[in-house]
Amino acid sequence: MDNDSKQKRGTFSSSIGFILSAAGAAIGLGNLWKFPYVAGANGGGLFILFYIMFSIILGIPITLVEMSVGRKTQLSAAAAYKKLNPKWTFVGTLGVICSFVLLCYYSVVGGWVIKYFLSYLFNTNFETDKIAFFEQFTKSTFEPSLYAVLFIIVSTAIVLLGISKGIEKASKIMLPTLFILLAVIAVQSITLPNSSEGLKFIFAPNFKAVDSFQHLMQTLIAALSQSFFSLGLGMGITITYGSYLSKEENMPKSSVWVAFLDIVISLLSGTAIIPAVFSFGFEPTSGPGLMFHTLPAVFESMPFGKILGFIFFILVFFAALTSAMASLEVVSAALIDRFNFSRHKATISMAIIIAVISILVSLSNGLLSNIKIMGMILFDFLVYITDKIFMPIAAILTCIFVGYVLKTKNLVKEIEIGSNHFHYAKSLDIIMKYIAPIFISIVLVLGIIQI
Repeated sequence: MDNDSKQKRGTFSSSIGFILSAAGAAIGLGNLWKFPYVAGANGGGLFILFYIMFSIILGIPITLVEMSVGRKTQLSAAAAYKKLNPKWTFVGTLGVICSFVLLCYYSVVGGWVIKYFLSYLFNTNFETDKIAFFEQFTKSTFEPSLYAVLFIIVSTAIVLLGISKGIEKASKIMLPTLFILLAVIAVQSITLPNSSEGLKFIFAPNFKAVDSFQHLMQTLIAALSQSFFSLGLGMGITITYGSYLSKEENMPKSSVWVAFLDIVISLLSGTAIIPAVFSFGFEPTSGPGLMFHTLPAVFESMPFGKILGFIFFILVFFAALTSAMASLEVVSAALIDRFNFSRHKATISMAIIIAVISILVSLSNGLLSNIKIMGMILFDFLVYITDKIFMPIAAILTCIFVGYVLKTKNLVKEIEIGSNHFHYAKSLDIIMKYIAPIFISIVLVLGIIQI
């Protein structure tokens, strides 16, 4: 790619801007609606210990490798692999596909979040049966599709502004705001009566979770999956963002910061959500059940619940939006590099396609619910193939490519640019060749078995 094209794609203007953007891409709905329950249900403090361990041992190295591939080539995921070895272009392409598919259903959930924070803003009555309210909304034909498209429009508007003026600037505002608002809710949550039971659920070590080999493996795999998917490895995001980095950027330091911020937000979300759930006698659940069924009931029972509910869903919107921006940037950058599209042409064309598919995905919860793929509605199928198939395969192939084809030592040269001597080259090589592929393969096999 020539210098003019590089210039059109832009660069991050500061190290903190890149770190917040990359962390914002990693921090999403999984940190807020999955981590709190999964941690409590899989050993509490033991799960968290394993989660942090995997984030350090596997998450940081793979993040660093993807970042260095992007900066070394100054290209997006598919084009980066093509430049390094044309035979391996399909690995980068798989990452782009993964981001595309994720955005098709992620936009639907983002639309649900918009519905809820607007409902709190306009003092909507959520009725007595919160489950019925949610299901009636998601199964309707028009409203959830409208909000999904609105979510895409907001994401597109930011990406159209470019890297420094769009993604970086938005991340600098949204990520600190997310942290502050989450901290406010956490303080309110832990001061509620009986909140200590919730803190025990998520943070106290539950040795029953490791009282047998089977339970130990369940906890380990749950922690590995949470760490792996939370950082968004294998989706081409870190490669694409890395391509916008200057040669002065200290990538080892940046990769540590990204993982650290991801861990902190996960722990803070657990502190904010679970104690309040226990305080008011509700059962913690995972996924949409926690976010859209349980928490509205919790906020309804709390002093200033309407305000806290609005604040909470605003921060969830920010978390979802930063991840969506990153995925849209991945697919847009792929078109820019492959076909020399302008940013506007690439972003708008992809946004239109994603909007159309997201409407079909939304309708699969209601009008099109009879149409099944492998026994799943379209929404569930896209979630499954992204989380359980595409991402693990892309990550395994990335490890194999770096470890055996490109050779880790060639990336170490790139890593050392802009930083001091990299002291962990040998460890990185072992992780990429042996440790990471084995552990990620376990996640892949278990995902296939689940079906």
